[in-house]
Amino acid sequence: MAKKFSKEHEWLEIDGDVATVGITDHAQQALGDIVYVELPEIGKKLSKDGDAAVVESVKAASDVYAPVDGEVVEANEELDANPALVNESPENDGWFFKIKLSDASQLDDLMDEAGYKAFVEGLED
Repeated sequence: MAKKFSKEHEWLEIDGDVATVGITDHAQQALGDIVYVELPEIGKKLSKDGDAAVVESVKAASDVYAPVDGEVVEANEELDANPALVNESPENDGWFFKIKLSDASQLDDLMDEAGYKAFVEGLED
């Protein structure tokens, strides 16, 4: 499975034509303690860079954007009961939703892990 990253700090793990989406470790650290996550409904069609979810922390509420076009096929219901999973395991158990890709070529616009690491390091300068 390939992993990609957006400049808005979402990660995607691609398995066939479905991508699992969440926020990066960098993003959850910047937000602080997550207290609520609003997930997209299953079947909802998302557009690249459009609003997909909302995450609320003790610091602020932030939108989570869809990194690609597609249809939501699953949402992580465990986040309803335990939004802290995003802090504990942002790039594994704290995933937000799964999206069926409608245009796999959009993955080419995203960064690989090394590219994202360099991008984040550039933000900290």
